[in-house]
Amino acid sequence: TGLPAGRIAYVDTGAWNRCERPLFSRRYRLTGKPDYLVSTPAGVVPVEVKSGAAPQQPYAAHTLQLAAYCLLVQRHYGKRPAYGILHYPNRTFAIDFTPQLEAKLLDLLAEMHQNERSKEMSRSHDEPARCRGCGYRQLCEQRLA
Repeated sequence: TGLPAGRIAYVDTGAWNRCERPLFSRRYRLTGKPDYLVSTPAGVVPVEVKSGAAPQQPYAAHTLQLAAYCLLVQRHYGKRPAYGILHYPNRTFAIDFTPQLEAKLLDLLAEMHQNERSKEMSRSHDEPARCRGCGYRQLCEQRLA
């Protein structure tokens, strides 16, 4: 299944009827709903399940999403997770929640919060498929053709 051995403490897949409340940190202005949280003897491990085939290395966006869940677990449960899991249909990655990864996440969050206050924002990619799937496409003056 891609889940570590332990007790499932949280599920947000919709497969078991109700979804849990999101984790929230006022300090970081961050909310998230990992697919699973598994209680292990070493602590709570966030698990994010992806539907697409695994890349050679996890995508940076997936790694940062998992890092955000690790940060939220730390804030919610009071204990820093050593790692989180990215599970793809054909491969599973255990991603260490290192101080370097946390620093990268906090830098990104600071940039995002600063951009929220900005009147002008440039799109951050050149991927037409990503642009087509964006929920802000109809409002965006920089959308790709």
